[in-house]
Amino acid sequence: MARDAVPPRTAAADPHPWRASASGTTVLAAALMIFGGAMAIFEGIAAVAEDDLFLATRHYVFEFSLAGWGWVHLILGVVIVAAGCAVLSGALWARYFGVFVAGLGAIANFLWVPYYPLWALTLVAVNLFVVWALCAGMHREAHAAA
Repeated sequence: MARDAVPPRTAAADPHPWRASASGTTVLAAALMIFGGAMAIFEGIAAVAEDDLFLATRHYVFEFSLAGWGWVHLILGVVIVAAGCAVLSGALWARYFGVFVAGLGAIANFLWVPYYPLWALTLVAVNLFVVWALCAGMHREAHAAA
C-alpha cells in the first residue's frame, strides 16, 4: 500500500470561493478603486458645474456636452466606489463586478482625454492596474487554496 497518499480534506478546511481571504493585490485594488472612484466623482462634479478647468475641443468624435460627460463620470465614480467597498468584503462576485466597472472606468477616462489629458490618462492607468490586480489576486488565491 502506498503511504504517501494525500489525506482527504475536511469541509471546514476548504475555503469557500465566494468568501476567500483577500490577498494584498486585491486589497490594493479595492483601495485604488475607492480612490479612483472618488476622483471620478470630483471630476464629474467639476464637469457638471461647467468649471473653466476643462479644455473645449472641436470636432471630437464622442461629442457630449461637458455636463453630459460630468454625469457619466459622477455615476461611474459612485459605482466604482461601491464596487471597491464590496471587493474589500472578499466576495467573488465583487471582484468580477470590479473588473467590469474598472474596465468601464478606463474606457470612460480614455474618451475623456481631450477634455483633461493628464488626469484622464492617470485614471486610465489606475483603472487598468485595478483590472490587473483583481485578476492576479483571484489567480494567486486560487493557487493558494489548491
